[in-house]
Amino acid sequence: MAIEVAVEPVVICLNKAGEDVAHRVANLLGARLHARAGRVEKADAFFPNALDHVRDLFAAGVPIIGVCAAGILIRAVAPMLADKTAEPPVLAISDDGAVVVPLLGGHRGANRLAKQIAQALGAQAAVTTAGDVALGIALDEPPVGWVLENPENAKAAMAALLNGGGAHVDGDEAYKAEWLSGLPVGEQVNIVCTTEPYEVTRETTLMFRPQRVVLGVGCARNCVPEELISLVDKVLNDAEIVPKCLKAIATLDLKADEPAMHALAAHLGVPLRLFTAAELEAETGRTENPSDVVYAEVGTHGVAENAALAAGGATAILGYPKVKTAMATAALSMAPEPITELRGRSRGKLSIIGIGPGQHSWRTPEASQLIQQADELVGYGLYIDLLGPLAAGKIRSDFPLGGEEDRCRYALEQAAKGGNVALICSGDAGIYAMGALVFELLDRGPDQHGVSDAAHRIQVVSTPGVSALQGAAARAGAPLGHDFCAISLSDLLTPRDDILKRLKAAAEGDFVIAFYNPVSKKRRTLLAEARDILLQHRPADTPVMLASNLGRPEENVRYRRLDELQVDEVDMLTVVLVGSSNSKLAMLGEGPRMYTPRGYARRIDGDLSGQD
Repeated sequence: MAIEVAVEPVVICLNKAGEDVAHRVANLLGARLHARAGRVEKADAFFPNALDHVRDLFAAGVPIIGVCAAGILIRAVAPMLADKTAEPPVLAISDDGAVVVPLLGGHRGANRLAKQIAQALGAQAAVTTAGDVALGIALDEPPVGWVLENPENAKAAMAALLNGGGAHVDGDEAYKAEWLSGLPVGEQVNIVCTTEPYEVTRETTLMFRPQRVVLGVGCARNCVPEELISLVDKVLNDAEIVPKCLKAIATLDLKADEPAMHALAAHLGVPLRLFTAAELEAETGRTENPSDVVYAEVGTHGVAENAALAAGGATAILGYPKVKTAMATAALSMAPEPITELRGRSRGKLSIIGIGPGQHSWRTPEASQLIQQADELVGYGLYIDLLGPLAAGKIRSDFPLGGEEDRCRYALEQAAKGGNVALICSGDAGIYAMGALVFELLDRGPDQHGVSDAAHRIQVVSTPGVSALQGAAARAGAPLGHDFCAISLSDLLTPRDDILKRLKAAAEGDFVIAFYNPVSKKRRTLLAEARDILLQHRPADTPVMLASNLGRPEENVRYRRLDELQVDEVDMLTVVLVGSSNSKLAMLGEGPRMYTPRGYARRIDGDLSGQD
C-alpha cells in the first residue's frame, strides 16, 4: 500500500530500535530516511545532531515524521513556532510503530497522514484535533480539487457543529462533494458548493469551490498586463466563474517570460502551466476557433483554447470559447469533476543561493527552503557537501574550481528545460560569487556566447547569505560600524593596476576594508603592497583581524597591528579585516573585540553639553 503526499516528507530515525518501523514508513510514503549517524545502519542520509537537523528541515518547510519520542521533535521545533497556517506537518511515531501522533499541522495534512500511516502499520492514530475526533473531518482542509474560499469562517462553523449543531449542504456542485456527506444535518451551518458568485452573509457559512475550470490565455509580445487582466476579469464575470474555481492558467511555453502572464497569475493567485506548441496543436480538433495565422507564427492553430483544453484533460470541454482584445486572448475549459493534478509544466526556475560559511545555523531559512524545493543542485562539490542531509536524494552536478562559467551556464540551461535548479555558492551569492555571472550570461547576446532563448524565459531568484565579510565582522565585534568597503586582491579577473588604484582610494578615504582572496599559492605580493599603502594613511597600530574557516570547527580568529601583518599567516580561507584610523580593540573577558565607532558618543556629549 503506497500513500500519496502533496509534499515529500522526511522520515527521521534516531536509533536501531525504531529502524525497522522507519524503513516501513519511508517505503509507504516513497520518502527519504534520515538517521542519526552511528546509531542506525542504513539510511538515505545521516546527521550528527537530531535537534539541529529537525530544526533545519522544519525551517525549510519539510513535513517531518519522526520515529522517536515526541518530546525530541517538540524541543527541536518549539523555538520556530509562529504561524500554524504556514508550518509543515510534524508527526511522531513510537519505535514499535504502535502509535502515530500528529504534533503540528493537523489541518495541513498531518491528521490525514497519521490516519493513513496508522492504517498501514496496524497502529493507533492519536488525533486530538476536535473536528477530526468528533466529526471525522476538518472543514478547513478540503480534499485536493476543492478550495475553501472563506477560511476565516471555519472556526465559527466548526464550533457550531461541535456544540451539537448540524449543517445544510447546498449549491449546484453539492452532489460532487461526497466528502461532506457524513456531517450531521441541521441549519446551524450553511455549506455552499458552487462555481458561481455567492454573497456570504453569515459567519457560519462556508463556501467551497470545485477547481474544475482552467483558464487558457495568449498574448502578443510585451502585452500590457492591465490589458490581459482586464480581459480575463471580463471573461470570468461573463461566464459567472469565480477565480477560486480555477485550477491553473495555461499558455504556450514561449510566453514563459511574458510579464503580463505573471502579473495575471499573481492577480488571480493561480499557478501558471506551460505547454509546447506540439502539445497544444494536439488539441486543435477540440477547439472552435483554429487559426492558420497563429499556426504560422508559433506552430499551433490556437493558444488560449488549446491551452485550456490541454490543462483541463481529456474529459474537459470548451466552456467559454476564445475572446480577444488587440493583444490578448482568453478561453475557459470545464472538467466534469474537480481537477486533482496539474498538467503541463511550471516555468523553469534557477535559485542562486548563498549558504554562508556552510554550517546550518548560518544558513537562512529561505535558502534552506529553496534548496529543499530544488530538483537539482549545481555547484562546486565542497559547497554541496556542506549541505549535508539537505542534499540527500537530489540530483547533484559538481563543477571544479575554475569552471565557474560552465557551472552557471549549465544551471541556466537545466532550468530552461523546466527544472527547479539551485546554484549553490558559499557566503552570499551576490558578493564575489556566481550571482553576477548568471545575470551577465543572461544579458549577453547570441553573438557574445550567451545562453539559449529558453534560458531567458526562466525565473531567477536570488537569496541572501552570510558573507565572509559579515561573518568576520560578527566574530570581531563591530568593525563595520562605520563606512567600509570590500576589495578582492585576486588579479585573475581584475587588472592589477585597477586593484592598486582601488587600494589607494580606500586608504585615502579611511574606509574599513575587507580583503577577499588575499593570497594564493602563486600570488603573494598584493597583500603586502596593500599593507604598505594603508600604512601611508593610517596608524601603525591600526587593528587587523584575520579570520580563517569562519563558522566551521577549525575556525581561527586572531588580531595583528597593521605594521605587523605578515603574508605567510594568511591563506585563501582567510578574511582580512583592516580597521580605519578610528577602529579600536576593546579588551573583554573573552579576549579582544574590534569595533569602529560611528560617532554616537560625540553626538551624545554634544547634546548634553548644549544643556549646560
